[in-house]
Amino acid sequence: MYNKDFLHQLKKSLPAEDSTDKLRQAKFKTSSGIPLKDIYSPLDLSELDYKKHIGWPGQYPFTRHVHRSGYRGKLWTMRQYAGFGSASESNSRYKYLLSQGTTGLSVAFDLPTQIGLDPDNEMSLGEVGKVGVSICSLRDMRTLFADIPLEKVSTSMTINAPAAILFSMYLALAKEKGIPWKNLNGTTQNDILKEYMARGTYIFPPTPSLRLATDLIAFCSKEVPQWNPISVSGYHIREAGCTAAQEIAFTLADGIAYVDAVLKSGLNIDDFASRISFFFNGHNQFFEEVAKFRAARRMWANIIKDRFGSNNPKSQMMRFHTQTAGSTLTAQQPDNNVVRTALQAFAAICGGTQSLHTNGRDEALALPSEKSAQIALRTQQILAYETKAADVVDPLAGSYLIEHLTDELEKLAYEIIAKIDDLGGMNIAIEKGYPQREIQNAAYQYQMSLQSNDEIIVGVNQFVNTQDSEGLELMKMDTKLSDQRSQEIASYKRTRFMPPILEALKRINSAAQGHENLLPHIIAAVELEATVGEISDVLRDVFGEHQEKLIL
Repeated sequence: MYNKDFLHQLKKSLPAEDSTDKLRQAKFKTSSGIPLKDIYSPLDLSELDYKKHIGWPGQYPFTRHVHRSGYRGKLWTMRQYAGFGSASESNSRYKYLLSQGTTGLSVAFDLPTQIGLDPDNEMSLGEVGKVGVSICSLRDMRTLFADIPLEKVSTSMTINAPAAILFSMYLALAKEKGIPWKNLNGTTQNDILKEYMARGTYIFPPTPSLRLATDLIAFCSKEVPQWNPISVSGYHIREAGCTAAQEIAFTLADGIAYVDAVLKSGLNIDDFASRISFFFNGHNQFFEEVAKFRAARRMWANIIKDRFGSNNPKSQMMRFHTQTAGSTLTAQQPDNNVVRTALQAFAAICGGTQSLHTNGRDEALALPSEKSAQIALRTQQILAYETKAADVVDPLAGSYLIEHLTDELEKLAYEIIAKIDDLGGMNIAIEKGYPQREIQNAAYQYQMSLQSNDEIIVGVNQFVNTQDSEGLELMKMDTKLSDQRSQEIASYKRTRFMPPILEALKRINSAAQGHENLLPHIIAAVELEATVGEISDVLRDVFGEHQEKLIL
């Protein structure tokens, strides 16, 4: 980028470091442990190959953006992750959000739904509708999306272990409404590997779980071409305590595992790679976060090209959704969370996200109230329309610090991926507990830094008030909902004509024991009103249930 004479003169002109700065140098580093100098200059980019590493937006390796015009042609999709209580309550919230300017729905399912249990299961007691919406059958799905045009709204569903079942219900609903599947647009999270590392809402062991995920990907590649059948998720790994470099590495290693699995099923890389999407965390360290998104995009382009042999630009493009970091929100002084969320969202925008969710200020205390959800959405709209942040593509490109951090994060992430490859891939790495240990160690180190006040959280370990959330109206859940839903579902099950349902469940059982794609059989079952729990139980009988091992 610069000639040697210029760099030599620049080096001679740099002011000497203050002796106190040298003593304090170890204190200044990113979450990934990258040391931070006080000054950055072209000297930090002297070995950078501009064309290879930075390039232009819309061109390989897509460091700067997947589209030439960035957000000028189209803003990122403004999503608000929402779902609570019953399907009718969540439907009302979705309509409210759409009326306020949300451009994409993001469905939160309750814990029983996420682990394949119906509301009348005794294990669901007390959890129905609590952290998301309770969905049991196609009837619930009809209510959830009543009067919402599926062909015009991008729908994201945060569902993993039973993703094939919930997505089948969505497809069945679209079919009832006369909407061709090719017109549906949205995403199923469907990333089961990160559940074993960080989140814990798995049902089946890793191998059959991976089969379910790849069946959904293969089915969509042929039948629902505009749908993103998987969102490979670093978000939850970061929420569990990992660093930015680990978030990149573990997420991309998961992506590699999914690509390998789909290729083994018989598809070609360009049949499905363009519909793989990603989901990242928008965290607090602004400059590292911007660099993280750029590094991840560049790495994925190189992985698809060099590791999997695709020269198709659409396959090489990393498209990703970002959610601001829930783990950074504090119950103390909750209004501070508005500021945290705005800066995290701004980093995601500067990093080129395709979709964004901003958290509510009260989420450390309860599900977000309607007012908090509106503030969160308005935060995105202010960033989009008032700051003019979307007017220039990759506005921080060329910053000595940003380019240095992008390179350093890439190096660290590749080192971690190499370790995973040496272990035999992500499946085996998870079985051996490697990513779990790394995440736990990073989380422990951060907690120690908080306790020693090396890291400051405003309102928690510094600048503390006694009256933190006074006057904040929190959303309260109906404590009777669990019993009501349990009775409702039990009654519903008694009214169905069971012979065809039982026959459909037998076909799922038979297909699960073989190798054929399970999606057509699951769709047939949900159309007959089979429930999430019933289908999951059939798969439990065939696949078994995963039991977590103690990782030491």
